[in-house]
Amino acid sequence: MPTSRIEAFSDGVLAIIITIMVLQLNVPAGSDLRALWDTAASSLLTYLLSFVYVGIYWNNHHHMFQLTERVDGVVLWANLHLLFWLSLFPFSTAWMDRSDFSRVPVMVFGVDLLGAAIAYFVLERAILRRQPAGSPLARAVGRDLKGKLSPALYIAGIASAALSRSPLDVAVWVALAFFVAVAVMWLVPDRRIERVLAEEHGAAT
Repeated sequence: MPTSRIEAFSDGVLAIIITIMVLQLNVPAGSDLRALWDTAASSLLTYLLSFVYVGIYWNNHHHMFQLTERVDGVVLWANLHLLFWLSLFPFSTAWMDRSDFSRVPVMVFGVDLLGAAIAYFVLERAILRRQPAGSPLARAVGRDLKGKLSPALYIAGIASAALSRSPLDVAVWVALAFFVAVAVMWLVPDRRIERVLAEEHGAAT
């Protein structure tokens, strides 16, 4: 089956996820910057982090399906598996923020990130399984060092949060640093798929 339906459905789900997250932001009671800081500072920062993650997944998902011609039932379920973990972002983000970054909510946020990373890898493998060796997508993915490093950093962040004894102690800051580091790593432009698309377009012309 073609990929247009799965792409449209995924885009719609990701848009809803972002909408839910922004609706969970606390509105300041006052009308000055102090009220904004006191009421919504941490909420805005956690929203920003989760928004960036959703954007990263949307970007990578979009690029991957540009090199995917057809999908089967396995790919459909693998995509739903990814969307399941991403749909938990509003919950895990809000809980982490409203608990003042307590140990368990930060760990749950890390598990959510880890689950999404694993689900994306499973989706990628499911798509590659349908394609011949040396396909454009296989060439673009390559060794996928960032994809392999990300789960390790998430696990390190979860383990660090597990050592926390109070909200926002050093262990929690270290855990958050790991999560932010992965986001920053993926924000660096990755031209692998774009290069392969350009090569395929050049070969076709």
